[in-house]
Amino acid sequence: MNDLQPRAARAGNAQGALYLQFRIKEQRFALSVHEVIEVLPRQPLKPIAQAPDWVAGILAHRGLLVPVIDVAALSFGQPAAQRTSTRLVLVHYRDGLQLGLILEQATETLRCRAEEFQPYGVERGEAPYLGPVRQDEQGLLQRIEVNDLLPEAVHHLLYAEGSTGRPA
Repeated sequence: MNDLQPRAARAGNAQGALYLQFRIKEQRFALSVHEVIEVLPRQPLKPIAQAPDWVAGILAHRGLLVPVIDVAALSFGQPAAQRTSTRLVLVHYRDGLQLGLILEQATETLRCRAEEFQPYGVERGEAPYLGPVRQDEQGLLQRIEVNDLLPEAVHHLLYAEGSTGRPA
């Protein structure tokens, strides 16, 4: 470790990384706050014709048109519940793009070491975004891999060449 690194930064690294926690039904999930750009309340969205049901629409935000997906609908086939704790979270996505995620109960964070998340030995198949799991006193917490959320066909639909989601 670099001796010039501030003591506070070294202490933070020892404590681990910060994750935004959310729920789908009763299941707990997390994504790294390094992937998070902004956490917003639910917003009106423009639907996208011919997109899968779990594609919630397009958000016009700060001069960008950002595709938004409903992670509950993607994972379990049911849209996120309309709660005050349901958030629209803008995240960094592949190649400098932005993606919006509708997440239920996205109100808490957790600090832990990345190595506390372990592979769980189940073939992810159609859900490559489901990462390793961590066990704690509340049960299992599964990490979401943001760059793996969209199947290639949907990625190409939402990010046609020269279109949405890229900051100027």
